[in-house]
Amino acid sequence: MFPVEKFRNIPTPFYFYDVDLFRRTAQAALSEAQKYGYVVHYALKANANEKLLRLLSAAGFGADCVSGAEVQRAIDCGFPPQSIAFAGVGKRDDEICLGIDHRIFSFNCESEQELEVINELARAKGTVAQVALRINPNVDAHTHAHITTGLDENKFGVNLWQLTDVAKKVKQMSHLKLVCIHFHIGSQITELSPFAELCGKVNDIQEQLGQAGVTVEHVNVGGGLGVDYERPTENSIPEFAAYFALLNRHIKLRAGQTLHCELGRSIVAQCGSLITRCLYVKELQKKNFVVVDAGMTDLIRPALYGAYHKIENITPQNAEQKVYDVVGPICESSDTFDKDVALPQTLRGDLLAIRTAGAYGEVMASRYNLRPLPRAFFSDEL
Repeated sequence: MFPVEKFRNIPTPFYFYDVDLFRRTAQAALSEAQKYGYVVHYALKANANEKLLRLLSAAGFGADCVSGAEVQRAIDCGFPPQSIAFAGVGKRDDEICLGIDHRIFSFNCESEQELEVINELARAKGTVAQVALRINPNVDAHTHAHITTGLDENKFGVNLWQLTDVAKKVKQMSHLKLVCIHFHIGSQITELSPFAELCGKVNDIQEQLGQAGVTVEHVNVGGGLGVDYERPTENSIPEFAAYFALLNRHIKLRAGQTLHCELGRSIVAQCGSLITRCLYVKELQKKNFVVVDAGMTDLIRPALYGAYHKIENITPQNAEQKVYDVVGPICESSDTFDKDVALPQTLRGDLLAIRTAGAYGEVMASRYNLRPLPRAFFSDEL
């Protein structure tokens, strides 16, 4: 799976992307969505690597962006502006103006004040901006608290008790066109039941809005489909068929409406691994440590969320197993990738792969301790 001999002379740590798996995953998602005429926007926040983005834009994905820089990156990488949805609870005026100037598909708006600001900025430019109302459906995604976004207590979206009044006010704003209702309940959702519950809420909300005389052309159910971090090889491509079939079974679209979704992690997570090298092995009375040259600056998820990533020693060696804590070089105790990991006996210089790191890995890297950002390499270029 890994071209280990080609890795030996590459300075670590670095991200390695399996381009064939990436293409197959993207095509699987598109094929299943197209069975029902659904539109898939790729969520740039998961991974904004330019090569991967160009492959996705060429394949026919739209883009889901949460900053002006992501909007610009999407355009630069070939995504048509009319396929770009711009979400985010705190859009700056200059970011909004960028979207207006490019006539993007929608601003996914999260408050009445945001709608007023976009209306005024569009008025100043003598144009009409397309908007979606991001609605907080109060659905529990049953995922980590830090990546749950659809509860009343979260900062995101318009709450249900505000919805009818806000929707009516949008219709009265002369420089806005309400084209979509938008939802996103969380990330790394591994059970399909929250999506079924979301569909039920969408149906109720459509009925509520219809009674108030508000209709839209598009419904965007966001993303959140999870991946298998424990078995990345066995389950390398998520269950897109089950996901889209569930949406089709439970959601009730109006005549002429188009369903949109925003997938990120499920498209890119499994194709990426963080490759790191063992610097030292510390064998103590109570613990054995493998100290690697990657740190929380390169992959912050374990430190930030307590997230699990499977770790493999990819250097050929004997089968004797030992148990280690795999830690990085950063001067923080949280700089630990995993504890009590069973690995073949690991030696200085061995290469390790930290799997399922294609999502929220490279894109969240930082220069803490003045460490350089990790480079990216691709299977079709080595």
